[in-house]
Amino acid sequence: MHINKITLALAGIALTACGANEHDTAEDLNVLPAYLGTISSKTYDGTTDDLLTAGLGATGLAGATPAYVDPANPTAAELRRNAIYANYRAVLDINVNSGYGTLYGPNVDAKGGIGSGQGMIAGTEYIAYSDDGTGNQNVTLMVQIPNGFDINNPCIVTGTSSGSRGVYGAIGSAGEWGLKNNCAVAYADKGSGNGLYTFDDDSVNLQNGVRATRTAAGKNAIFAPALSDADRAAFASSSPARIAFKHAHSQQNPEKDWGKVTLQSLEFAFYVLNEKYGVLAKDNKSHIVRLTPKNTVTIASSISNGAGSALLAAEQDTKGLIGGVAATEPQVQPKAATGYMVRQGGVNVTGQGKALFDYSTYAALYQPCIASTAAVPGRCTALAAKGLLTGTDLPSQQADAKARLKAYGWLVDSDILQAAHAGTNILVAVTYANAYGKFSVTDKVCGFSFAPTDATGVPVAFTAAQKASSFATQNGIIGSVLYENSVGGAKAYSLGVSPSSTLADQSLDGFLCLRSLATGVDPVTGGALSATLAAQSARVMAGMAEVAATGNLHGKPAIIVQGRSDTLIPVNFASRAYLGLNASAEGGASKLRYIEVTNANHFDSFTNALPANIVPLHVYLFRALDAMLANLRSSAVALPPSQVVRTVPRVDNTTLITVANVPPIAAAPGANAITVTGTTVDVPN
Repeated sequence: MHINKITLALAGIALTACGANEHDTAEDLNVLPAYLGTISSKTYDGTTDDLLTAGLGATGLAGATPAYVDPANPTAAELRRNAIYANYRAVLDINVNSGYGTLYGPNVDAKGGIGSGQGMIAGTEYIAYSDDGTGNQNVTLMVQIPNGFDINNPCIVTGTSSGSRGVYGAIGSAGEWGLKNNCAVAYADKGSGNGLYTFDDDSVNLQNGVRATRTAAGKNAIFAPALSDADRAAFASSSPARIAFKHAHSQQNPEKDWGKVTLQSLEFAFYVLNEKYGVLAKDNKSHIVRLTPKNTVTIASSISNGAGSALLAAEQDTKGLIGGVAATEPQVQPKAATGYMVRQGGVNVTGQGKALFDYSTYAALYQPCIASTAAVPGRCTALAAKGLLTGTDLPSQQADAKARLKAYGWLVDSDILQAAHAGTNILVAVTYANAYGKFSVTDKVCGFSFAPTDATGVPVAFTAAQKASSFATQNGIIGSVLYENSVGGAKAYSLGVSPSSTLADQSLDGFLCLRSLATGVDPVTGGALSATLAAQSARVMAGMAEVAATGNLHGKPAIIVQGRSDTLIPVNFASRAYLGLNASAEGGASKLRYIEVTNANHFDSFTNALPANIVPLHVYLFRALDAMLANLRSSAVALPPSQVVRTVPRVDNTTLITVANVPPIAAAPGANAITVTGTTVDVPN
């Protein structure tokens, strides 16, 4: 039967070049994705430098911050080294008592064996921007291919950055697991990353982290705010020392694209793998595609924001790029809080499916009170004066603050951690208000901006050395939030005096303003907002809608792991609710599993600094990835059932955490099973 070339083309079958014999074998050529810019690459020998530890090894990662030869002019290689050092330590507790070097760490191999070496991994690293050609997006993508990559048993894992971190943000989480298992790792900075812009010298980070003027950088800048030269100069003059960050001030709401860029990182990985391992085509220029999603295991992974990105990518995957998902503590926001039910111990939970900006602005009101001291009780006093807190003394007011957080959806398991999270939710609330509303840095939403400050809270400019090292030291959300409206002039938020109370209440007026943007009403009176605030609230809510998850994983196997004590992303708002939303979207076709770990929280780096009842969740990320890899390589290996894993706290922080403290995910959880019946999720106490 004769089939013409038009029919073949319509069927999506590759054709040979015009004029070739139609009986020749068609070649599937490896094509560079249109959104990718120039690709740089470097190979590391695994001895002097490497993919996982930047040549520092397990010992170096646990040691002091590596020094620059010239702190005012660090090299790109030094910035990469220090970025890997900082990002690895940011998500893991580098303390032997917490399990570093025994349960996890570069020297612990893929099977959990403890080695005496430094755990360095040789291979090649590829970096490129994803952009539309304007240089305004410039999402950094990176692929690491270890020398141990097995072309006959290939695998790729994604490592989209957590938090607002740069492209090395997942190096110690999904990155380490992937490299140890000889998988290629596909990273993305999600359009946030280390895009520090400083007005005083009009400077930016280049893709490799080195600083340059905005003009000299051109389209190679990670980020520069979209301002005219006149507006830029005016802001620099009127607001000295202020800075801008990409996540907060790109005016693009990068979170709406986190799923897309995670998928792009996988396409980038397939491209470089096929360039590396594909044979030359007949033109002696192109390579023939050898690796595809059909013959390669692909797992979307990471933690926190990166985990949310993995789930969003799986929801949006129309090309079959993702085989499965294994992620921990996802910052994922269900599009609805209804249509499903979450119960714990047979009782409906409160607050299921809340949005990040909603609960972070609520926490930003009450957690600072819980962290207050008798010497500085301002936040509690001011909340009580406005009728937002009860109690006549600090202990009773703090007890009421905890009660309000639990009534909003936090678990009692978070009580012990509420004070430690006070500063974190402040940063989240301010950053995401700007991001969701797509506000300019010059808008100073609710009176907040960003700037380094001195000991008195007054803004001061970054030093030359601080700017030069920003690629390695900044995490995309600067720790110094400035309250512009403080009585007496701009101050660090923690020292801010509210105009409405004239109290040193940690800038409560500003945080009440942020709360109003989340709810659309005045948080004190319940009344309508001013026209200006109402318009800003509408912008923020529109941005929040852009990032909402559907819960439909299209039948992909997935494992979500979260700590029951998570105080930043409480389980009722995220993972438990996502399980319910998924049930309503996929029903019996769902292959989602949910593992809830007692005594684990959001920040493993807190483990040895907080009460001894906290255990590292990181161990369970690797176990979930192990389970997903085994299932994708052999359907005969079942995924573990949804369950509560009951860990065993230590006596104190001087005691070594062992496998006895962090028991395995059970194949048959019995009474610890988490069940989904219809659209009702039941979690045991």
